[in-house]
Amino acid sequence: MQKKNISLLLIVCFAVCGLWSCASIRLPSDQLFFQAESCSKELQQIPQQKKYRSDWLRCIDKFDAVYKQDPTGPWAAAALYQGGSLYEGLYRNSHKEDDLEAAEKLFRQIVRDFPDSAYKEKALTSLAKMPMSAASAGKLAAAKKDSGQPGCLATVADIRYWSNPEYTRVVINSDRAAEFESNLLKKDPSIDQDNQRLYVDIKNSRLGNIDTTIPINDSLLKTVRAGQYTLDTVRVVIDINSFEDYNIFSLSNPFRIVIDVRGKPSANVPPIEIQEPDTASIAKQLALGVQRIIVDPGHGGKDYGAPGYLKSVHEKMIVLEIAKRLAAKIRSEIGCEVIMTRSGDTYLTLEERTGIANMKKGDLFISIHANASTNKTAFGVETYFLNLTTDNESISVAARENATSEKNISELQTILNDLMQNAKINESSRLATYVQKELCQSLSRKYNRVNNKGVKRAPFYVLIGAQMPAILIETSFISNKTECQRLMDAKYQSALCDGIIKGIRKYIHETHPTVNYVEPVNAGVKG
Repeated sequence: MQKKNISLLLIVCFAVCGLWSCASIRLPSDQLFFQAESCSKELQQIPQQKKYRSDWLRCIDKFDAVYKQDPTGPWAAAALYQGGSLYEGLYRNSHKEDDLEAAEKLFRQIVRDFPDSAYKEKALTSLAKMPMSAASAGKLAAAKKDSGQPGCLATVADIRYWSNPEYTRVVINSDRAAEFESNLLKKDPSIDQDNQRLYVDIKNSRLGNIDTTIPINDSLLKTVRAGQYTLDTVRVVIDINSFEDYNIFSLSNPFRIVIDVRGKPSANVPPIEIQEPDTASIAKQLALGVQRIIVDPGHGGKDYGAPGYLKSVHEKMIVLEIAKRLAAKIRSEIGCEVIMTRSGDTYLTLEERTGIANMKKGDLFISIHANASTNKTAFGVETYFLNLTTDNESISVAARENATSEKNISELQTILNDLMQNAKINESSRLATYVQKELCQSLSRKYNRVNNKGVKRAPFYVLIGAQMPAILIETSFISNKTECQRLMDAKYQSALCDGIIKGIRKYIHETHPTVNYVEPVNAGVKG
């Protein structure tokens, strides 16, 4: 009996010791993670180990144990991400589809279950860079078939930006049109998120081979990040330092999404250095606001613009010559600083031109073009500012300058109402009125049959988002025999510029009537 009691006591002791032992080796999640991390580092540092599948799986199992111990804890997302990265590395060695699928599964689990974790963006980036598994590709094809969507997914091919301390423009390029939606997320210190985030989800899209993280680091924006959010949705996230307001709109041919972010004007902006003006009255005008003028010669590079009536004459070279003359006259006769969007035969996108104007903090934006029509007898001069229009001729001109269709112009007008609140519509209209009047008067002094086609409004891409008064001048019809010959003539170009100069002066004086404006004696008598 005594022996039985001793045996029973020993069994109980062993059982208790066993339980105590199990409890004692249950490590905290952070220590388990560090052990798994050491396993992974050792694997990466010893090439021989990479050859053996068992060594990869041993490390993966360690990260899996971290996750399973506390699936909602602070180390869960990190463990899933490390496990997914190891499966991706294993796939690159084994080329087994199962390994690729396992990596995708873990990355997508992070996106689904940990939307506020920093590892979500890392997982999206990994998904975007790695090849798509056959299973995912099959699901994608089936989903597209069920939705009745023709053709392939759109490819997000590029992300560009232009920036200054008070304004940033981000442009997302896609190889075809796609629906998109956006949302602004507020700061949330509880999840260690110190910045607001603006995201754009581009539907039926696939991320191309692009940089997925673009540092901006200005006073408004921190970074732009892109990732494959779901099988058929690309998400672009903008980390915001500070802002006052923003606009998002799309342009066509090629399709791109434009994001304009504006900040509050800085009180400590350094003064702009300008040339010494010729007269005291001009100096007063400059002190009141118009110091820097952006001159934009339309088209350029691969974009030839409208073909001329005469052989081998194209809009891009004519307007560049006019713009150079105008820039020189502005500098010498008004004393303003001039920035040209292009000074050579260079291609610029339309949204890039406005981006440059805003980035350089221009006070006026003047885009120089030559008109064209299938009717070779059409002639005349007209000046445009940004606004809605029902005029078919204005829509046609805007469609040609935007390199898009009249249908796209009509669609664009439906979103312009949202953009108008930040546009300098009234100022642009006044500037256009003065320039058009003085332009036609300047030409009429020296040339007969000058057709004043007036001031018009239209949704020109190049004017959308301009933060200063902005106009587009159709100097003459390059498709008309007489006006094509005139546009090629230096004296005619000079007369055009004289009229534009006088219009700018009148606008400055009208905007600030307290200035004692004195017109130079020889103004308008050039060439």
